[in-house]
Amino acid sequence: MSAFLCSRISDSPSLSSMGDNAETPTLAEDRSPPPPPPPPLPASRPRSRSPSPSRVPLLQPEETLLGCGLHRLRSFLAVVGFYHHSSLLALVVSGFAFALFGIAGPVASICLSRCSDGSCEEYQVERFEICVFVSDVSVAAVSLICISRNLSKYGIRRFLFVDQHHGRAERFQIQYFHKIQDFFCLLLWWILPCLLVKTAREIFRFLYIFHESIWKSIVVLLASIISWTYLIIILLSACLLFNLVCNLQIIHFEDFSKLFERDVDPLVYLEEHVHLHYNLSKISHRFRIFLLLLFVFVTASQVLILFQTTGSGGKVNFTNAGGLAASSVVQVVGVVLSLHAAAKISHRAQGIASVASKWHALTTCISCDSSQTRTTNSSANLEVIPANLSLAVYSESDLESLDSAAVQNNSQLVSYMSSYHNRQALVMYLQSNPGGLTIYGWTVDRGLMSTIFLLELTLVLFVLSKTIVFPAK
Repeated sequence: MSAFLCSRISDSPSLSSMGDNAETPTLAEDRSPPPPPPPPLPASRPRSRSPSPSRVPLLQPEETLLGCGLHRLRSFLAVVGFYHHSSLLALVVSGFAFALFGIAGPVASICLSRCSDGSCEEYQVERFEICVFVSDVSVAAVSLICISRNLSKYGIRRFLFVDQHHGRAERFQIQYFHKIQDFFCLLLWWILPCLLVKTAREIFRFLYIFHESIWKSIVVLLASIISWTYLIIILLSACLLFNLVCNLQIIHFEDFSKLFERDVDPLVYLEEHVHLHYNLSKISHRFRIFLLLLFVFVTASQVLILFQTTGSGGKVNFTNAGGLAASSVVQVVGVVLSLHAAAKISHRAQGIASVASKWHALTTCISCDSSQTRTTNSSANLEVIPANLSLAVYSESDLESLDSAAVQNNSQLVSYMSSYHNRQALVMYLQSNPGGLTIYGWTVDRGLMSTIFLLELTLVLFVLSKTIVFPAK
């Protein structure tokens, strides 16, 4: 039978022809032309490889908003005379500018406006002018030396604690820029009124004492005004720079307070507070000499001016003693600006403990409410079990499920207690380390600020009561 099938298949013409057609190609297929090659691709310019997002720097100082603000601040400080470079030439230029505008100008004004016959005692008292000169120069020199030392040692970014390597400048650069703008606004608003008072006083004085040459009067007037303006700009710039440093740190304390609104591990809060506390310690260390010398020199100047005005046997009025009043007000304003910034940042640092206590209380109450709700639900589920069922009739699988439920409840309790103890430890740490800005161990808080402010205000009000008197013609 198999031989018969094989012979039938071999004798079939259709199958053999199909096999031949499938195995041997035809002549037409052999002579068909090959397919045309694909057209060449148009020449394209090589694309520049853009850096990956991980290689792009987080902050480019010269192109961001913060970089522009820092460059403007750096340029202003260089013009005023604050030394912030490491070159000897910059130090020489800064010292020469202070010697020219801060020392030579006032000395020349006092010498050229001296009365030879003593007939202008009512309109100019030479010892008052010398007292103003010594007071302004000493306070300005302290400000210039202390701030220039920190600027040259740390640079403008580390001085203001906005170093881009900390990863914080990009996040807060808009707020940083606004604080830098506020620095210039405050400086302008405090300088203009004092400058107007000083200019009015100088004009009154030179109208009474100069009768020789109008050009000599103008030169001495301009020298007196320019030198005094230069000295008070140095003083107020130094005080407002410290104010700016404190305000920039207040941004971080406000952000840290908002962090308690989220559910974060207590270790994150602890690390952030340690970082902020470390920054406060560095600020206290860098500015403690400046704040102490500023307070000592301003208080000594106020006492000296008070003795000069009360011990004078002649007439004391706005024309011959108006410079004392203007200098006293400017110096007290500088002290108040510095103390206000220090007390403000201390208050924010000490207020973190209350925010943490509130967060701990709310988290504990919410956790207790949720656990009580779960217990109530479990009790309600147990009430629907028939009373005729007892533990003795439970199967082995039911007993295993009860054991697993007990283990789960115990693990939840252990987790809850661990979280509670972590929060409690954080709150106790914050209460035991309130922080704040210190001067050799003394915390500059609102109590110390109020005491110093009342002392300075008492002195300056005595000076103003003796000097804001216009001479009678």
